[in-house]
Amino acid sequence: MLAPLERERDEREMSKRPQDHWGHKARKEGYAARSVYKLEEIDRRTHILKVGARVLDLGAFPGSWTAYAAQRVGPKGKVLGLDLQEFRGSLPPHAQIRTGDVLSLELEKELGPASFDVVVSDMAPATTGHRFTDQARSHRLFMRALEIAEAVLAPGGHFVGKIFLGEDFEAARDAVRDAFEESKIIKPPASRAESYETFVVGLRRKGGSALHASGPPATETPASERAPLPPAGPPRIKKS
Repeated sequence: MLAPLERERDEREMSKRPQDHWGHKARKEGYAARSVYKLEEIDRRTHILKVGARVLDLGAFPGSWTAYAAQRVGPKGKVLGLDLQEFRGSLPPHAQIRTGDVLSLELEKELGPASFDVVVSDMAPATTGHRFTDQARSHRLFMRALEIAEAVLAPGGHFVGKIFLGEDFEAARDAVRDAFEESKIIKPPASRAESYETFVVGLRRKGGSALHASGPPATETPASERAPLPPAGPPRIKKS
């Protein structure tokens, strides 16, 4: 997650990047960031977002992951996003993005145990250009996301977390293995070729079966029930 000045600097740099296939696709389909296709690919391979599920999105700005999750879970589900940067776009009634710092908020107490079926995190630090430092900061954010997931997920729930590959990666993966029945490592095609990010997925939190975390993959939410997408707005994106 980015401090205000660091975020503005990174957003200016991102806005200067030439748009590739995924960037053009996101703009055409009305998403605020190309990162939505990372979650789409993870969901396609793991079927974690089911109709009626309750989803917590950490590092939610600019809203693409929240919007996609809202579409997948439908009006009977719930999606709550959290980010340092204020979100001013539009979301359906069953989705919202709050402003806050997941490193300091006592989310476990505020949200309560077993309050979500899925926790996803696309949080990333402001990069310094020093790979070791960036990896260490990414690891810290990943472990905080996992800590929150373990506190608020219902038994059988699922977790997705972004992390930069580095010497702390094995420890992060082992932590997910300890907490979930199955783990997967996924680098979606929408990740930039030069990026050393990857996603660790934990399936079925140990301790039982959740209502929305078991059984066959959910059917697609009918188009007539899908949530409207937030407006793309200016290209001030954290996720890439």
